[in-house]
Amino acid sequence: MQVVERTWVPAWPCAVGQTLAVLRHGPADPTVRFGAGVYWRGMRTPAGPATLRLEVSAADGGIRAAAWGAGAAWAVGAVPAMLGAEDDPSGFRPDRHPQVARLAHHFPHLRLPRTGLVMESLVPAIIEQRVTGTEAFAGHRRLVHFYGERAPGPGADLRLWVPPTPQTLAAIPSWQWLRLGIDPARSRTIVGAARVAPSLERAAGVSAADADLRLRSLPGIGVWTSAETRMRSHGDADAVSFGDYNVARDVGWALTGKDGVDDDGLAELLEPFRPHRYRVQRLVELAGIRRPRRGARMPLRTHLPVAQRAQ
Repeated sequence: MQVVERTWVPAWPCAVGQTLAVLRHGPADPTVRFGAGVYWRGMRTPAGPATLRLEVSAADGGIRAAAWGAGAAWAVGAVPAMLGAEDDPSGFRPDRHPQVARLAHHFPHLRLPRTGLVMESLVPAIIEQRVTGTEAFAGHRRLVHFYGERAPGPGADLRLWVPPTPQTLAAIPSWQWLRLGIDPARSRTIVGAARVAPSLERAAGVSAADADLRLRSLPGIGVWTSAETRMRSHGDADAVSFGDYNVARDVGWALTGKDGVDDDGLAELLEPFRPHRYRVQRLVELAGIRRPRRGARMPLRTHLPVAQRAQ
């Protein structure tokens, strides 16, 4: 199989793993493989499936990219934006809060990825609605294993997968969604999005604000799901995860030292950083700052039939 290659030298010390981490949905995400300075992604591009391999050169900081499959050229062309080349942090003023200033000093090369792929981020975001991370990551993993395909070229040997096509998603019957551990409310939202996938993918070329309007015009997609999608597909530096079970309290704890901050409090804390509010959220995530967990964890639901994992 033919390989498409390029070397790209970023204008800043690009932290590849740090930038790509947000594109990974759980530690066992079957569409990614990270390790030892080499990063693999199984992608469904507008031109078709692709396996993308990225490696950082220790000599000059250049990024050596190689890709296989029908979407190889598209994937290689998307590498700079995927690694943050289109992210502009110049207007970010971390000095407006001492803790944010400390975090920005600790992560000086943070850049936000722009994949240009809406469905790739939207489907996992829908699966993650109103459930624990463990349940969401398992649902995404099963969906990819059962209805995706092996990544082309060396991706197959790595057991790397490409997410299912929108056409496949739209055709999955309701009882199969239940076997995947994805309830009817979320599966209906995914199917509805899959049926208008071409329109949603075109939203990758519009502003983040316009993309937000398009996404939230669909039943089942609200502020949280739109933000979780745009921060990846558009590199939207202002896409805060309002409505998240943990984000408001964790960011609130990081900036105030107090527990119990709600969405209104989060909005007030982040307002001085507009249009870089998500950048603050991401810095807190990278630093691993979390409020003390004193209560019981949200339990996993056990009433859904779950299929065995595909091998």
